[in-house]
Amino acid sequence: MIKKVFVKKVQQSGKEISQKQDVVAIEEPLEINLKSNGGKIFPVSVTMRTPGNDEELAVGFLHTEAILFSRKNIEQEIPSNLGFNWITINLSENFDPNIEKLKRNFYTSSSCGVCGKESIEAIHQTRRIPAEIVDIEVNLETLFSLPEELYKVQKTFQSTGGIHAAAFFSTDGKLISYREDVGRHNALDKLIGAEFLKSSKEAFFLQENILLLSGRASFELLQKAAMAGIQMVCAIGAPSSLAIETAENFGITLIGFLKNGSFNIYTNAERVKNLG
Repeated sequence: MIKKVFVKKVQQSGKEISQKQDVVAIEEPLEINLKSNGGKIFPVSVTMRTPGNDEELAVGFLHTEAILFSRKNIEQEIPSNLGFNWITINLSENFDPNIEKLKRNFYTSSSCGVCGKESIEAIHQTRRIPAEIVDIEVNLETLFSLPEELYKVQKTFQSTGGIHAAAFFSTDGKLISYREDVGRHNALDKLIGAEFLKSSKEAFFLQENILLLSGRASFELLQKAAMAGIQMVCAIGAPSSLAIETAENFGITLIGFLKNGSFNIYTNAERVKNLG
C-alpha cells in the first residue's frame, strides 16, 4: 500500500527547487494475538508493517516463532478476528501449545540482546525435523536470473523505492510467489504465511523452494528460513556473521551479493551445479 505526499525536490545543488507529488510506502503497527481453545486471548507481538496480507503475516510469524507447525493448528476461518491494526488467530480445538512458556522464551531478532549461541540453540530446540528430507540442486545460470525476475514484479518498490521483498522460486527459476513490506522480516513472514495457509500437510516445510531476499541476509531472516525448512537462501545484499553461522548450523546454502553474473557462496556450495 502506498500514500501520496507532496515534497520539495531539490536539484542542481540547491539551484533548482520544485514542488511535486510523490508516493511513499505506508507503515502502521499490527498487533498479533492468539486465542486459545479455552477462549483466552494472548497478545503475542506488535510489528510495524505495510498493511495488507495481514493474515499471512500473522500465521507466518507464528510459524517461524515455533508457535504454529501446521495449518491444522488453527481454525479454518482466517482471519479469526481482524480489526484496525490488530488480528487474533484462533487455535484449533485439538491444539493447545504452552503459551505461557512461549511468552517466557520469546525473542524476535538479533537486536533483542540474545547472544548468538543462545539464539541458534533456541532454534534447534523448537524446530521440528521433516520426516523426509528432500535435497535440491540449482544451476548456476538459474541463480543469475532470479534478481531480474523479482524486480519485474516489485511494483511497490518501483513506485516508492522504500520497501523490501521476499520471493520463492522453483529450482528451475520459476517465480512461485512474492511479498513486499517496509520490514524485511514482515515480507518473509507474509511469504511463508501464504504458503502455510495453502498447506494441508501435518508438518509444514518448504524444502524445495529457493528463497530470494531483496536486501541483506540478517540473522532473523535465516532463523525464519530454518524454521520453515528452506534449504537455499539468496540475497541481493550481504549476510551478517550470525546469518552465516545459522546457515552453517542448519545446512542452508547461503548466497549473497547475487546479481547477473556474480555472487558469493558462504555455506554448503554443493547445491549449486556447474560451478566448474
